[in-house]
Amino acid sequence: MKMDTPVTKLLNSLSTRLMLSALLLIVVLLPIIGLALNNAFKQQVIINTQDQLSAYLYSVLAVTDMEDGELLMPERLLENQFNVINSGLYALISQQVNKTDNSKVIWASNSFLGLSEPQQLSNPDVGRGDFSQIDIDGKAHLVYSFSVRFAATVAKQTDAPITLHIIKDFATVAEQQQAFSQHLWSWLLLLMLVLVTIQIAWLSWTLKPLARFKSELKSVQRGESHQLTGQYPTELQAVAKQLNTLLSTEQHQRSRYRNALSDLAHSLKTPLAVIQSQKELSPTSIEQVNQINRTIGHQLKRAQSAAGSAWHLGVKVKDTSDKLLRTLAKIYPSISLDYSAPPNELTVFYGDQSDLTELLGNLLDNACKAAKAEVNLSITESSDKLVICIEDDGLGVDPELQQAILERGRRADTYEKGHGIGLAIVRDLVESYQGELTIGQSDALGGARFQVSFKQQS
Repeated sequence: MKMDTPVTKLLNSLSTRLMLSALLLIVVLLPIIGLALNNAFKQQVIINTQDQLSAYLYSVLAVTDMEDGELLMPERLLENQFNVINSGLYALISQQVNKTDNSKVIWASNSFLGLSEPQQLSNPDVGRGDFSQIDIDGKAHLVYSFSVRFAATVAKQTDAPITLHIIKDFATVAEQQQAFSQHLWSWLLLLMLVLVTIQIAWLSWTLKPLARFKSELKSVQRGESHQLTGQYPTELQAVAKQLNTLLSTEQHQRSRYRNALSDLAHSLKTPLAVIQSQKELSPTSIEQVNQINRTIGHQLKRAQSAAGSAWHLGVKVKDTSDKLLRTLAKIYPSISLDYSAPPNELTVFYGDQSDLTELLGNLLDNACKAAKAEVNLSITESSDKLVICIEDDGLGVDPELQQAILERGRRADTYEKGHGIGLAIVRDLVESYQGELTIGQSDALGGARFQVSFKQQS
């Protein structure tokens, strides 16, 4: 039989599955959206920077002039950042005389003072621009380069082209991107917390009818109610209605079945009583009639067992055990009856009260008959099992007979005194409830130990 682990039980929960689905949607979808927005913003910042550098380039190009191969530039530019040393915005003009030579910086804005000349500057074709990234003194910079050619004063000759470079420190761009990222992820985290809170509240409200449905089923299991009386959503209301119909039908069928069995018992007892009253019967015939009586009584009790309906016939064990102990204390005044059970009074046997009374009554009565002075009844309960243990200080059951008593078809009344036909009834009741009966020796009292365990419903 496959046992469900706590993790398996948790994953089998509908509320857990819905919660995990909602959290997965929030935890996965929102970060993906955040990454997409963050990357889009970074790209947009780069594009805006390129447009900005392009605008600066044209403003510098407007005041640039060539005369007889000499570059003419004003001492101060209109954009003040070009005039402030290390402002982060720089303008350079380079010229490449021969295609085999590297470009040589022929002019730099005042803001570039104190910085090293870049080793590799782009040289796009005349009339074309180029946007790239370069390192200056170990720091990343964005540069927009544009090549132009000025007409020479000498006829049919032209000056070599020049390239204007507008350079911006990438640190300022990175700070802008980082500030946006921090704000974005802060708001997304806040949004995730809000959405999780809303999801939890929404799922709690949505699953509330299921929790109420489960609570009512527990009440039916414990025998505290016989029907589901709550109002549920349309989908659950149909289930509740069908379940109530099933409960009502089963209860009526069980009642009719027991009444029929009772009528059968009475109809059989009268002819048997007439036969027993015949004086000409031999002792062997009388013994056989008595055996028929016992067999009929035993089989009727077995047939009346409500084990098939145990899930909605919850009985408090303490109520039944207390009544039996009070009765047995009067029948066996010389026997000390000890009782130990969980501190709460909610220990439930999922079955019929008469079955539990029959089971406990036979085991306790047998123990009292076999005991010298003491009998102990202990009840323990876990999340999935109810264990009833009865011990006495008598002679016990021989090890050779302990297993034989439990074998189907063997009569329990052929064994030691104190463990008679009642044990056969106990055995059949335990089997009908799919429980387990074990017989051994009591460590505490030294006599017999009868232990019955039943699987509890979750």
